[in-house]
Amino acid sequence: MDPREAFARRLRAGDPLTGTFVKSQDPATVEILGQAGFDCLILDAEHAPYDRGTLALMLMAARAAGIAALVRVPCEVPWIATALDAGAAGVMVPQVRDADHARALVRAMRFAPEGELGFSPSTAGAGYGARGIARHHAQQQKEAVLICQIEDPAAVENAGWIASVPGVDALLVGPVDLAVSAGETDPAAPAVQEMCRRVISAQGAATGLFLGQPSQAGQWREIGASLFILGTDQGFLMQAARGAVTAFRG
Repeated sequence: MDPREAFARRLRAGDPLTGTFVKSQDPATVEILGQAGFDCLILDAEHAPYDRGTLALMLMAARAAGIAALVRVPCEVPWIATALDAGAAGVMVPQVRDADHARALVRAMRFAPEGELGFSPSTAGAGYGARGIARHHAQQQKEAVLICQIEDPAAVENAGWIASVPGVDALLVGPVDLAVSAGETDPAAPAVQEMCRRVISAQGAATGLFLGQPSQAGQWREIGASLFILGTDQGFLMQAARGAVTAFRG
């Protein structure tokens, strides 16, 4: 089974899944992380300088590693189309605030007649034409997931409505953005943690969060979280490098 469809099935079933953000533009990073045991990778085009060509190479590396790779998009319609054409397993969209926004994203993810996504059977996502029109049209919806990020108090209030929109596969809490938007600087602040719990408890889609401390996964799993984003490639590099220097100097 294609890794994209396998990941989509597990996400929609609420299986516990782990991923990490990738900010490097080196395809080897994807291949290395693909061997580390993650269930998915998220190419962070929102906060890293990706262009269309680099994105295509990174997704090619994901196919070589046999891992599902999603794209966190910096804007919506053009980047959603680019990501899916290049073979992404779906998209993560920042700052989704209400159900109307979510419904518009679902339309941007789907081909006509249900949606507004442009169709080409010759893209990398379609196997460079090997699938054919009918098969790719049917398959794309099975394997391309939509993850909506909840990052401000207004979105927390609407989380249940967003999760209930058909075609929304998961909600992901961004605790740091949520903290900043609520006037806090600490994602561990009680008010921020309570908002996180409210989103994780939403019904209708899988839920999850960016987790700075993987040891805390159990407590979030108990209240319904199934998707855990554990750091970034840059963070892992910094952590390992500092650890090596500290061990040497110690």
